[in-house]
Amino acid sequence: MIEITPEYKARVEQVSLNVCNLVIPMDQIPQNLFEAYANLCNELLEDSDEKFIKGWEALPNSAKALLPQEDFHGFYIANAWLQLSRVAQDISEAADTDDAIAENEYSGIFTRISDESLKESSKKLKKARTNRALLNSIRAVVDGK
Repeated sequence: MIEITPEYKARVEQVSLNVCNLVIPMDQIPQNLFEAYANLCNELLEDSDEKFIKGWEALPNSAKALLPQEDFHGFYIANAWLQLSRVAQDISEAADTDDAIAENEYSGIFTRISDESLKESSKKLKKARTNRALLNSIRAVVDGK
């Protein structure tokens, strides 16, 4: 289980925003989508099913040495946010009515997104052990550069 201190939470949220702001200006997204992001962030930060901490602990030490846990946690959440925005766009384009969107929107979507995001983020961090350009890129987006 992760001890969520105010400092840990603040860093995770800052990293998530740094990464997302490079792709999607977070101050320009619709309020309902921002609320979905906030819900996903809180859910993934709490890690009640311990997927994140198990994923973190399963990483090789050489990968964990590349980023602090809270930075990787934020990177993972940002990845999930970006996937959520793509899925939300697909749902809105495919649905004719708000009712259809509401039916499809939460049908296990957070679980699928979080699982895929953790897998993808872990894969990138492992690959960054031998790819300096990827590591530099990850560090740059984590720091919002």
